[in-house]
Amino acid sequence: MSINTKYIFVTGGVTSSLGKGIISASLAKLLQARGFTVTIQKLDPYINVDPGTLNPYEHGECYVTDDGAETDLDLGHYERFLNVPTSQANNVTTGRIYQNVIEKERKGEYLGKTVQVIPHITDEIKNRIKILGKTGQYQFVITEIGGTVGDIESLPYIEAVRQLKWEMGNNCMVIHLTLLPYLSTSGELKTKPTQHSVKLLLEYGVQPDVLVCRSEHPINQDIRRKIALFCNVEPNAVIEALDASTIYQVPLLMEKEKLDVIVLKKLGIEAAGELELTKWKGFLDKLHNPKSEVKIGLIGKYVELKDAYKSIAEAFIHAGVTNECKVNLEWIHSEDITEENIKQKLEGLKGILVAPGFGTRGIEGKIAAIKYARENKIPFLGICLGMQCAVIEFARNVLGLKDAHSREMNPATSSPVIDLLENQKTISHMGGTMRLGSYKCAVEEGTLAYSAYGKALVNERHRHRYEFNDEYKKQFVEAGMVLSGINPNGGLVEIIEVPNHPFFMGVQFHPEYKSTVEKPHPLFVSFVKATLG
Repeated sequence: MSINTKYIFVTGGVTSSLGKGIISASLAKLLQARGFTVTIQKLDPYINVDPGTLNPYEHGECYVTDDGAETDLDLGHYERFLNVPTSQANNVTTGRIYQNVIEKERKGEYLGKTVQVIPHITDEIKNRIKILGKTGQYQFVITEIGGTVGDIESLPYIEAVRQLKWEMGNNCMVIHLTLLPYLSTSGELKTKPTQHSVKLLLEYGVQPDVLVCRSEHPINQDIRRKIALFCNVEPNAVIEALDASTIYQVPLLMEKEKLDVIVLKKLGIEAAGELELTKWKGFLDKLHNPKSEVKIGLIGKYVELKDAYKSIAEAFIHAGVTNECKVNLEWIHSEDITEENIKQKLEGLKGILVAPGFGTRGIEGKIAAIKYARENKIPFLGICLGMQCAVIEFARNVLGLKDAHSREMNPATSSPVIDLLENQKTISHMGGTMRLGSYKCAVEEGTLAYSAYGKALVNERHRHRYEFNDEYKKQFVEAGMVLSGINPNGGLVEIIEVPNHPFFMGVQFHPEYKSTVEKPHPLFVSFVKATLG
């Protein structure tokens, strides 16, 4: 372990979804703005090995890292805030922990020992927590523990934190995020749920050093002193976290509350110098003061749950700021779109994005929307399945292959313009077996993609099993489609375009995963610019 690595744990109490990921990312941003090197990891208590096989309705989007890890969506926040890529090591699940311990037991590494939660599971958790610190790259490792204190499944994680606090002393601290509910009948904030939450944490042997209290109303000094007294923390370590108009405002709210200063003091570090947040504040200034607005339709099959397309929504915010405009997303369910109602459904949109996904549900609505965008010269961007739908639509309506489809949706199609990747045909396990992570894409000069990227070779992140069928390449090119991005190693089609159109592009990869506050993704920036045209 690097001698100067400090470990900060973020736990949650009272209720889930309080925003531990945003608080973790905001603290990391403030420490980074002070010149420290920081990374964040997420410990997820569920028994899935990764969220790759989870339904987006259950858990929001599955985020993919450069090295091909399917991870929790909070890692997207970490990257968007810090502009530093995450990896396999930044997301650990209970399933992964138990899998590793069982594999060691089968290999005979615990010969003669009874394998137990303590010490074997907790040791494995501690090892995974320390992996990032051992690289010597980071002065701070912030670890967000999923779930809520008191959940049965997160007990081993809390126990691991207790042990690390004992072992590391001043190199380790705990921030507990909690809720102060407001009772409108009596007109007051209630501290009792926070007290109970901290009491529960104390029962497990963990004393929080800082309390971050989510609240709809300001927390006065009396309430802070009361919480401090009952929870064994200093009054200045009771931090107010009011609801913000945008997640990107939270680092500035935490700066105002001196969260970073208090954390550094607890870890015995001098909080010297000014915070370098010029770019961040410039971003917020443009975000709050757009010069124009544009309405773009996001067409998908999980639109009831906005978190299913979290990275896309955030990429539009970044691209909007770059173009000094506010992107108003209209969330449209692809199942609701038919040939009959399409004009009414998509009227007034300046751009159409067809979202990624799996399975047949809502597929015909996506194809109909793409046809509408192509014929009516509305800027269009298709991502992953959205690109595949654009290929199917073009095959049906331009090439005249009326039965054209993907073998994923119709295994019996006579025109499988989208087919299973060759190396996927023998795979039986679902989890972690797709084409995952970063791959090169050679971009052809003189194309829409090249004008966006401004370079001939890019790296983009993937998550798919099906791909453009090479057997149809010649037909598509002869009919006018431009295959503007090709993987240089396997020849796979990565980007398609339709010329003589304001903006019509489909990409097999996920550009949204690489869009950050500091580096908005060029394809989103170009797409939004085209919608303003």
